Amino acid sequence: MPSLKAWSDHLGGVPFPLMSDYWPHGAVGKAFGIFNEERGMDKRAAYVIDAKGVVRYAKVYPQGTIPTSDELLAELRKL
Repeated sequence: MPSLKAWSDHLGGVPFPLMSDYWPHGAVGKAFGIFNEERGMDKRAAYVIDAKGVVRYAKVYPQGTIPTSDELLAELRKL
């Protein structure tokens, strides 16, 4: 949770929940096809999931790149 808060703060704060793939290790990343076995961690990705659990937006970012809150908020507004 502290790393998610730090990331949210780095983005300028986000008014929506963030998810972490902490335990079981890599389970969510593997389900979404973004787990990097070589590095033992998920690729940086953002998803917008609606109230019914349907993925409405998905983007995987190159290493070292992070999404902007404006980008994600624009996707949320489409819902």
